[in-house]
Amino acid sequence: MNREIAIQRIREVKEWDIVVVGGGATGLGVAVDAATRGFQVLLVEQHDFAKGTSSRSTKLIHGGVRYLAQGNVQLVKEGLQERGYLLQNAPHLVRPLAFVIPIYSWKDAAMLWAGMKLYDMLAGKWRIGKSEWLSRAEVIEVLPGVRANGLIGGVRYYDAQFDDARMAIHLAQTCVDAGGTVVNYMQAEGWVKDASGQMKGVRLKDKEMGQTYEVRARAVINATGVFVDKLIQLDEPRHPQLVQPSQGVHIVLPGSWIGSSAQAMLIPKTTDGRVVFLVPWHGFLLAGTTDTPVNTYSLEPKPLPAEIDFILDQIATYLIHRPTRSDISSVFAGLRPLAVPQKAAGSTKDISRKHYLQVNASGLITITGGKWTTYRKMAEDTVDCAIRTAGLSPRNCLTRTWPIHGWQLPHDNPSNALEWNVYGADWQQILSLQQEDPSYADLIIQNLPYRKAQVIWAVRFEMARTVEDVLARRLRVLFVDARAALQMAPVVAEIMQQELHQSNEWKTQQIDQFQRLAQAYLSTNG
Repeated sequence: MNREIAIQRIREVKEWDIVVVGGGATGLGVAVDAATRGFQVLLVEQHDFAKGTSSRSTKLIHGGVRYLAQGNVQLVKEGLQERGYLLQNAPHLVRPLAFVIPIYSWKDAAMLWAGMKLYDMLAGKWRIGKSEWLSRAEVIEVLPGVRANGLIGGVRYYDAQFDDARMAIHLAQTCVDAGGTVVNYMQAEGWVKDASGQMKGVRLKDKEMGQTYEVRARAVINATGVFVDKLIQLDEPRHPQLVQPSQGVHIVLPGSWIGSSAQAMLIPKTTDGRVVFLVPWHGFLLAGTTDTPVNTYSLEPKPLPAEIDFILDQIATYLIHRPTRSDISSVFAGLRPLAVPQKAAGSTKDISRKHYLQVNASGLITITGGKWTTYRKMAEDTVDCAIRTAGLSPRNCLTRTWPIHGWQLPHDNPSNALEWNVYGADWQQILSLQQEDPSYADLIIQNLPYRKAQVIWAVRFEMARTVEDVLARRLRVLFVDARAALQMAPVVAEIMQQELHQSNEWKTQQIDQFQRLAQAYLSTNG
């Protein structure tokens, strides 16, 4: 995956079958689907892949326990089926995870036990494991940090966990492997139309080099998440709003906070009627999320102090020791692109995560809503729609069984399994970089298991262009330990300067920009 090659393709191709605007989960899924069907596809992203919502999820691939409580059985069933496809097609990125729900009343016990059994049943052949009742002693054993006072037992069920930004990078690589073209830092500035107003392509600007391009396409797909309305209104200025953004905040705590167990914990009902997950992730504990309606759109949404306090308050009622802001190693926010129903909606927690497809009179196709778990199905529906809308040759979807790039798990894994598993089959090539220069095997900092070779790999083969790209989305350090990321930034900048043949001024700017960005991930600023 090489940016210079992608730019050259943009210059050479006279007309694409499909151009996708947006490099998050949805857009990348569409590009993979289109490329694997044999269409000539271009995906452009205004920033880095998964810069927005798609790197800020709860890191779960699941049917949605709370949707079951809402009676949305079809959405749950679809999610569980898609979970099965991902476990099959991306075992290096998606893995089963046990969840324990501590229970403090027999009424809750009956309801949750029945719900989890229904969850198992809906999963059908894709079921990961069988839900089971845990005694009080067993809950305390697997979650030693849980509050024992009043505890009567718990339910253990199974779902799946993944690394969202890493999945996005591997989807981009999968698209390229299948013959597609993807490029980051390429902004869609307007549409190309014929005399009758029909969509014929996109005007692009390379944010790195400043060049502009006019690309022609038979089908244009708007998959820009919370920004879909902005692009729709470039086509139809009076078009009503399609998306209601909802802000979700996560805090990150030391991994030992609920004990040394690798099992996750679910708080089944918060004061606002949601659920809160405490999920082990990269050696830390991810806790969230909130659901706050917002009217502003940003690539870097800011966690509200009240949202941080809400999560701390909710988990404190279930733990022996109450975590405080000083325990938080990172905090981040994301904006969910919830599709607005036609009738008036209540709070965002009541808006369905079902995806929504629209075709404008010009032929512009917009896909929005949904969630990471169902990205593949969203993509299938979108490409089917593009075939009908643009008169493309009908071709069957192949992604139910198409392996995601790097899908083979390493057989001879180094001591730090999790670090290398996310690369899948690519890890051996990363190790081989160390033969090029033994210093590439050095740790970037001593506290975390990330090596200089991983930075080299990110630049050469994963289209990383900035220090933020590496520390936020290729290595995930900013999202788990913001202070460690700040320490790593100068080393990463120096490596990238050499790889990208940049100036000392570029290196200094990169360090300064990253330092300003990372301040928002430190909870003490809230």
